[in-house]
Amino acid sequence: MALAAPPGGLPVSPITEDALTLAALPVGARLILRCRKDWRGATVSAVTPEAITLSINAPSGRTYRLKRPPDALLIFDGMIPVLGEGNWRAGFARYDSRW
Repeated sequence: MALAAPPGGLPVSPITEDALTLAALPVGARLILRCRKDWRGATVSAVTPEAITLSINAPSGRTYRLKRPPDALLIFDGMIPVLGEGNWRAGFARYDSRW
């Protein structure tokens, strides 16, 4: 299943429902991550056999990195991969509220 590329953009890599672990996501994949008190947007920035590095969007406007094990289980909310448990829509942190 290939998704159509946006006009003038790169083709989009499909994320399938059988990608049940973090290791199955490609570099650049976006997901929702449970942090201490809230939910934040994240991007897969590096993949190694020992850990997956995620780039996290902080509400202050900055980004930081976290490492998670490759066998961490994902839950899908439609086509959105979610790492963590609970209702992410209720506690989603707004990224960079300055804008």
